[in-house]
Amino acid sequence: MCFINLISLRKSSFFQQNAQNAFKVRLSIKTALGDNAYAWDANEEYLFKAMVAFAMRRYSSKSTTQISDVLLCNVTDRVSFWFVVTDSSQNMTTVPGSVVEAAIRMNRNRINSAFLLSDKTLQFLKITSTLSPPVEPSTPVWLIVFGVVLCLIVAGIVFLVVAGIQQRKKKNKESTERENLEEKGEVTVTVENGIPCEALDLKAGHINGVFAADDERFTSL
Repeated sequence: MCFINLISLRKSSFFQQNAQNAFKVRLSIKTALGDNAYAWDANEEYLFKAMVAFAMRRYSSKSTTQISDVLLCNVTDRVSFWFVVTDSSQNMTTVPGSVVEAAIRMNRNRINSAFLLSDKTLQFLKITSTLSPPVEPSTPVWLIVFGVVLCLIVAGIVFLVVAGIQQRKKKNKESTERENLEEKGEVTVTVENGIPCEALDLKAGHINGVFAADDERFTSL
């Protein structure tokens, strides 16, 4: 027990001396997975170290980072902890924080996938979240715009054609009704210059009352 405490003290001292290259991690497993949340244990810690070592080796082809080079400290139940990456080939000196940050950012999606989490539920507090690349539509935007404009033009042409046909039918119907009325000899009232006028009956004729009165006045001798 004392041996374990001594190791913890040495590790804490090591982290304090290399705080500039240390990173704090916070995981919200319960929030992300709910009832399917898994317990954070030694196996999960091992997986985390392996993923960090993988990120370091993938970031630099010259890197020889091993799982044992990734050190964790102050692990809490909630879950959060600090970690640093050391270089065992150089007497356990820590890898610069900028290099670790670049490696984490480059492999962020792989690390998230390993723990079934996202940037919001697996947080590297000193490392900004990486934005996923924008999703490009399968159809080019210009083609979509062209299709919409073309549909509007076609719809406008169809509307004009249909409206023209309906107007022509209406005129033909009115013309046919007028001709039928003239053939039957029916008198219709039309409005000209705002004054209603009776149409003349061409077959039966029409006598103007004014001239009829004049004829009666002057013909009797």
